[in-house]
Formats: sequence, C-alpha cells, structure tokens
Amino acid sequence: MTSFRRTGTRNLSSIILCALCVLAALPFPTRAEDWPQWRGPRADGTSTESALPTHWSTTDNIKWKVPLPGKGHGSPIVVGDRIFLNTALEQSNKRVLLCLDRKTSQTLWQAEVLTAPLEQKNKLNNYASSTPACDGQRVFVTFQDGKQVLIAAYDLDGKQLWRKTESPFYSPHGWSCSPMLYGDSIIVNCDHDGPGYIVRLRRDTGQEVWRIERPNHTRSYCNPTIFDVNGEKQMVLSGTKCTTSYDPDTGKLRWLVDGPTEQYVASMVYTQGVFCITAGFPEMHTLGISPDGKTLWHHAKVQGLAAYVPSPVAYDKWFFLVTDGGNASCLDAKTGAPQWSQKLGKHHFPSAILAEQNIYWLSDDGACYVVKAADKYQQVARNDLGEHCNASPIISQGNLFIRTDQNVWCIGK
Repeated sequence: MTSFRRTGTRNLSSIILCALCVLAALPFPTRAEDWPQWRGPRADGTSTESALPTHWSTTDNIKWKVPLPGKGHGSPIVVGDRIFLNTALEQSNKRVLLCLDRKTSQTLWQAEVLTAPLEQKNKLNNYASSTPACDGQRVFVTFQDGKQVLIAAYDLDGKQLWRKTESPFYSPHGWSCSPMLYGDSIIVNCDHDGPGYIVRLRRDTGQEVWRIERPNHTRSYCNPTIFDVNGEKQMVLSGTKCTTSYDPDTGKLRWLVDGPTEQYVASMVYTQGVFCITAGFPEMHTLGISPDGKTLWHHAKVQGLAAYVPSPVAYDKWFFLVTDGGNASCLDAKTGAPQWSQKLGKHHFPSAILAEQNIYWLSDDGACYVVKAADKYQQVARNDLGEHCNASPIISQGNLFIRTDQNVWCIGK
C-alpha cells in the first residue's frame, strides 16, 4: 500500500508539472494592467501587457462594440471590470460620467456631473474632452463650468463623494485637462488666459494640498506627468510659453525652460535621461531636455518632426511621434537625430500607445497603424474601423479599447 501511494504521488507530480508547462506556453498576458488615467498606468502611453491583437477589422478580433450617448473626445479608462468615460449631451446641456461593464459592454450607471450652458470652445474641441481617473475606490472627473473648472469625485457605484470648483478659468478654445493620480491626491492643470494655476487635491475630501501659480497667463492643454528620475520625482509639463519641472510633493519649481512657442497640447515622455517635448502653436518644435533643465537638442520649425496635439511615446533609445498631418518619425533620444520618417494617415489627433515593442497610431478616420518600435520602419498592420476618432486608444487586460464618434470598440484575440 505504501508503494502504491508513493507511485501515485510521483504520477500526480508529473501531471501537475506537465500542466504547468502547458499553461506557461499559452499566450496569456504576462501582466494584466488597469488603465486608470490619461495615457495609462505610467501616464506615458506604455503598457507591459503581451499577447495583444495587432490585426483586426470591423468583424475580426472584435469582442464587442457599443454605441454611446452624446459626444466626447476623452479616452475611456479601465479599472477591474469597469470602464469609465465622459460624454456631453449637448441638447440638454448635460456633462455625464458613464460606467460600462468591461466584459459585456452593458451600461452599469451614468452620473450627471454638470448641467450648465455650453461654454465657448474651438470648433475642433468638445465639451467632454477630458479623461477620468480612478484609484480603485473613486472616479475623478473635470469639466469646464462657465468661467471656472468643476472637479468631482464619485464612488464606483456612481454616488457623488465631493465636488468643488476652481476659478478663474477662461479659454476661448474650451477645456481639455484631465485629473492625474499621485499619492493620495489628484493633480489638475488649469493653464488659461489669465492667472493660471495647477492644484493638488486630496482624493478622499477634495481638500487642497498645494497650488502652483503659473507664469505667462497663456492657455495650454497639457496634463502634468510624473517620472522617477535618478531617485527623484519630477512633475513635468509644457504650457504657457515654457516647459517646467516641479516637485510633486511640495509644488516647488525645479527648473523652467522658456519657449519655444506659445501653446502646447502633447504630454511629455522620458527615456535615456531625456525628456521629449513636442509642440505647438503658432510654431512647431520638438526638443530633448535633460533632467536638470538643459536643452540637449532642438528641431525648430522642421516640417514633419513636430506635433501639436498627439503625444509621443518612448522606447529604449528612441522617441516616436506622429504629426497632426500624419507624418510619423523615430528620433534618437540622446541626439534627436531622425532615424526614419513615414507618412501614415491624413490627419492624427489621437496619441500613440505602445506595447510589446509595437506602436499603435490611430488616425482621425479610424485607421490604426501598428508599427515596430525600432530604428528602421516596419509596419505590422493597418486596421480600419471606418469611424471617425478623436479619443486616444487604450490597452487593458488583454484588450484594446477605441472610442470613436459613435461607439466604443473592445478589440481582443
């Protein structure tokens, strides 16, 4: 009997070992991530997931699509099994936070955040251009409310926890900035045509932690991004005629680089000890800046090497960007030297995302170009949904999510 038990144990161990080997060979994502805010878990457009789709059509590799009420240019976010996104019901002057089930696309709830007259805006902007943020317990939203900014927090069931307004705020082009997560707080940039400011608010109460008074009093639309640089946190953003770095814990200015232009939209990225800034209006520039605020290289007014709206991504030794006019390029991060340049779509507002050394560049007409993140151009696929897009795509838990003017699409193998 003892001999039988030992043999059975050995057989069971062999079976378990074989099963583990089979599981290890399956194409599961190495790490399923939430996408909790603008530009994802690291706020730089990158995902650590694998086994993602690179090819799809309106029927192939589509898990679901669902029509949305109203209009919005803000990206969706995903936390656990919930999708959150903003929309504007223009006929009734309502700005709404939606919650969808990630697996089924069912609408779980919608919260009317604001009912107020529609603000002045640029014809290319939208009344729901900001992206929510979620810390796993609360969802945070921002909208423009007349000549002030409304910031509100909701629980995961759609109950409002707190709301407050920040003022003044005036921009003839409207609102777009999103709440960004940091520590126990959210951070919101309120650059505008007046005394601009950045505020840090406690996530549980909305209480102000610090307030940064911004220079130059000029509208811009950039979200602050926080990077760990040599063991030190740097909160960086371009806007209001300069590029700046702050200590996110105190709000204290670390460094400021004047110019090179007036208005900015794209978020910054970082690799190889270099920040990449691309801007803007009225002149187009792309710069590499060191962690101590020195300009390392600068492409000034060079056609095809600077973007206004779409944000870049960084991978290894390179920066990758696409211009508003659809010209994609790869730059050496340390020197700024162009490695390649390639025309993609007719026009690009959505920002790039990157996973598994693949860049996903979504054009306004719904075509997504999947390109290898390398110093030689290699297109993996071109996938067309045939619907107009302004929101940036996102990646979460093995799927891509694309918000078009009509629908949210869930793309997965």
